[in-house]
Amino acid sequence: MTGNIFSLFESRFPADHAAPFIDSPTRGTFSYANARRWTDQFANYLTAIGATPGDRIAVQVDKSPEALFLYFACLKAGLVFLPLNTGYEAEEIRYFVDDAAPRLFVTSETAAKTIASAIGETSLQTLNADGTGSLIDASATYEDTAFTTHDLATDDLASIIYTSGTTGRPKGAMLTHGNLTSNALALHKIWGFVPGDVLLHALPIYHVHGLFVATHCAVLNGSSMIFLETFESKTVVALLPQASVMMGVPTFYTRLLRETAFDVAACASIRLFVSGSAPLLPETFAAFEARTGHAILERYGMTEAGMITSNPLEGDRVAGTVGYPLPDVTVRVTDEAGTPLPTDEVGGLEVRGPNLFKGYWRKPEKTAEDMTADGYFRTGDVATIGSDGRVSLVGRAKDLIISGGLNVYPKEVETKIDAISGIEESAVIGVPHQDFGEAVVAVVTRTDETVDEALVVAALDGKLARFKRPKRVFFVDTLPRNAMGKVSKNLLRDTFGETFSD
Repeated sequence: MTGNIFSLFESRFPADHAAPFIDSPTRGTFSYANARRWTDQFANYLTAIGATPGDRIAVQVDKSPEALFLYFACLKAGLVFLPLNTGYEAEEIRYFVDDAAPRLFVTSETAAKTIASAIGETSLQTLNADGTGSLIDASATYEDTAFTTHDLATDDLASIIYTSGTTGRPKGAMLTHGNLTSNALALHKIWGFVPGDVLLHALPIYHVHGLFVATHCAVLNGSSMIFLETFESKTVVALLPQASVMMGVPTFYTRLLRETAFDVAACASIRLFVSGSAPLLPETFAAFEARTGHAILERYGMTEAGMITSNPLEGDRVAGTVGYPLPDVTVRVTDEAGTPLPTDEVGGLEVRGPNLFKGYWRKPEKTAEDMTADGYFRTGDVATIGSDGRVSLVGRAKDLIISGGLNVYPKEVETKIDAISGIEESAVIGVPHQDFGEAVVAVVTRTDETVDEALVVAALDGKLARFKRPKRVFFVDTLPRNAMGKVSKNLLRDTFGETFSD
């Protein structure tokens, strides 16, 4: 059997291809037959203009059914799908184009000028996804022409996803058809997808969460998706009764909790809420369960490995933990020398399994740096593994603060601050300090304006060692986040980095 993941998708299409696949409030309903037709149409066109297996197809377009079918077409034709955040500007795009050397750049009509500025006088062919002369128009001659799925090995590239780049230049993670297949099958199984499930899909489709995790589970189940172009809490509340599964980032769930109409009745048809891409605050977990009766299932993954762990479908979903390794995935924590640590010890989290990427595009030295001799990938996350195998994240290795020669893990400090009444959320960073090397600084959002710096510092007295307590606390309206919903601590360091410079 071919290793092309699209062959697996096709084998899971419902017997009745007229069954709905995408239900878009703005675009209407697209059946599985529509999905197959659009996929074949795009695949035929891409090969007709000279794209061959292994060529990269860069795509920076708004979320739409056609954008998803373009992804399918690339898989089917053996092309490497390169999705790009729609918020990237010309300078960022120029880097991706230079690094990935795509065969074609598909963009939107409104972004065409930005793309033109980014690629300059290169010979890279561009094509609008919408408007006159668009990809849809150009591929129309192949509307009724079937395309034979390209035979591939499981080790062939399916996609290059660039890491979010919160520090340094982004790296292109090379994901194979085998990587995507192993992850999709595992998630479909452990999350208990059943006939009749309907997925509420409000995520972007330019990263792992929305493009792979959510979409692949739906396709493997032959399910339909309520396909929202963006997340809008009131719209989601109104549509929840039509769905049985929802996947989102923590911000989705905090926003839902602000809606008075979001209650037990609104969630009556939902069997599973999944959260990922950023840590879910225990306070959000508790508030959500109290409001709806649902315990959010938090899972953990990253660009380089897809999903790595998940809280269980059946059994305790423990707030502040990310659950157990997926089937065939192995995790461990190690010290700085790479020696595996015992239960409950804090160390660097490493992962090995069929989900693990092939390496960084054109960066073999970086790939080698992040891999161990026995095939584990150093995630850069700091974690503990309990006696039962449950994984709890402590923080990011790159966010580790060394103050006065002592290690401070931001997550530990953030957890204590977040528990203070009147505090909504915190982000703890290290900034330069003449005496300590780095000083601990907390940047905080609050629900009670009477909460001030002195109160926060006093509340931590006796709960954290003195060297872990923030030397300054700053209040902001919102914390900056990247496209994945993760707090951009590099921006906070830029803003507050000179706090102790005088």
